[in-house]
Amino acid sequence: MRFSDALQQRWRQHDTLVCVGLDPDPAKFPAHIKGAPDAVFAFCRAIVDATADLACAFKPQIAHFAALRAEDALERLIAHIHQRHPGVPVILDAKRGDIGSTAQHYVTEAFDRYGADAVTLNPYMGRDSIQPFLDRADKGVILLCRTSNPGGADFQALDCGGVPLYLRVAETIARDWNTHGNCALVTGATWPDEIRQVRALVGDMPLLVPGIGAQGGDIEAVMHAGRTTDGSGLMINSSRGIIYAGNDKDFAIAARTAATELRDTINRYR
Repeated sequence: MRFSDALQQRWRQHDTLVCVGLDPDPAKFPAHIKGAPDAVFAFCRAIVDATADLACAFKPQIAHFAALRAEDALERLIAHIHQRHPGVPVILDAKRGDIGSTAQHYVTEAFDRYGADAVTLNPYMGRDSIQPFLDRADKGVILLCRTSNPGGADFQALDCGGVPLYLRVAETIARDWNTHGNCALVTGATWPDEIRQVRALVGDMPLLVPGIGAQGGDIEAVMHAGRTTDGSGLMINSSRGIIYAGNDKDFAIAARTAATELRDTINRYR
């Protein structure tokens, strides 16, 4: 199934805009998992199994696995999601961006090695750095636009002919790059006014929205700024707020409770 179709199906049939970020940090694992064999996989699998019916997508962050030499755990985790919870798309948060054969290797890494349904990318090097991903029409191409971090404004807010650069990025992607309908944009929850401007430019294109919770993004403001006319269009990501909601043997139950509360809060403003 195409990423865009799977995402639409999750929004409609499961009534959720929650994207569960998977950022494993063994220092934050419950005591009974710390130091156990295959701890990274065991922790993430428990979170996935507890929250799958509440998620419109899962978003594993590749650096959290690679820094732990746990790439094999990431491969197995994505395979587990597809086998145990078919229909829940997986976004590989890798923020890749390069040209030529390197870009093609990144395509192979994301979609063939890891089996992801979508990948986050940095569009700074231009269309030829993204084209190999765009050519995989069944896969999602999620491009940085207005990121949630304070330093994002260093370049993204620069004047570009009377319009900030991030809006030029959004406009170009929506107009010229989205020929297969497989593009989405990253727009941080910390900047709801910017989300509103992006939404006005890109129509119903999906937006991946980090920055809820620890970074201070406000759900009501994000929903008013970014939802589409049918009350969807958003993948609102929470990582730490869900996966580290508990720190004992009931950590997966705590994660489910946090995901449920986030879904219900979001749905109040749909």
